[in-house]
Amino acid sequence: MIKAVLLGTGGMMPLKDRALSSLLVSWNGHSALIDCGEGTQVQIRGTGMSFKAIDLLLLTHYHADHVSGLPGLLLSVGNQGRTEPMIIAGPPGLERVVNGLRVIAPELPFPIELKTLSARDTDSLSLFGMTITSFPLQHGIPCLGYRLHLPRAGKFDPARARENGVPLPCWSVLQKQPETVYSGVRYTRDQVMGPPRRGLTIVYATDTRPVPAIAEMAEDADLLVAEAMYGDPEKGESAQQKGHMLMHEAAALARQARPRRLWLTHYSPAMPDPETWLEQTRAIFPATELGTDGLTADLAYIDESDAAPS
Repeated sequence: MIKAVLLGTGGMMPLKDRALSSLLVSWNGHSALIDCGEGTQVQIRGTGMSFKAIDLLLLTHYHADHVSGLPGLLLSVGNQGRTEPMIIAGPPGLERVVNGLRVIAPELPFPIELKTLSARDTDSLSLFGMTITSFPLQHGIPCLGYRLHLPRAGKFDPARARENGVPLPCWSVLQKQPETVYSGVRYTRDQVMGPPRRGLTIVYATDTRPVPAIAEMAEDADLLVAEAMYGDPEKGESAQQKGHMLMHEAAALARQARPRRLWLTHYSPAMPDPETWLEQTRAIFPATELGTDGLTADLAYIDESDAAPS
């Protein structure tokens, strides 16, 4: 299972009831944080979730509303006693930005590993059982979207095990580990397991114009978290100039990709009530939800026969 918490939904500047955009994703005792603007650590405290469990920080780009909370976050993680390395990934320029922000947080009880991702092509990381794929977006500076995929192993297949001559004492062992040796013979998990089943997928894309890669990455995803800077279609020209998306554009991408849910986020401070435009947006993609600070989803594995929303 994956737990996703939308820590904040604001773009550009924090408001009284709208923190800056960030998403916290947790699975199997691990957590990944996407973006870390001013005040993000305050939002995490409000969830009751552990700072210490944050193994991975994914930065979409280096505008202040997405990175300025980094020093405080790192200090809070250290204060909870983390000693294991934390990985920070982002587009080119990562080392300069992180090292600059760390001038005020120079000493930490845990090491930081920096991983620079391509700004022009897809890139990938496999960490803690999760596959993270980055992909380029269209903004004023290099900006990345992220696809987080938690795979699911196939079911144990006793007929397959017998066909491959795997001894009975090895069956339970190979359901837990990739290989084992019995009576001098090596047996592997693929000899007893069926094909992989549908996993869980979250896609995050903010600060961007609509690009085909968003729909491609979010195809049949469990959750698409997408920018909705403006609701009013008359703001289209401003969105194009500044590299942002409108609510109906995010919904159009979701209609193409068919995720199970669409969360809208990264609202302009000039749009106090996104609900004004919700009905028109749901007419394009019915499974649209307005993101609010603290919105939470527990994503569980589903049967492959379950249909995605139309």
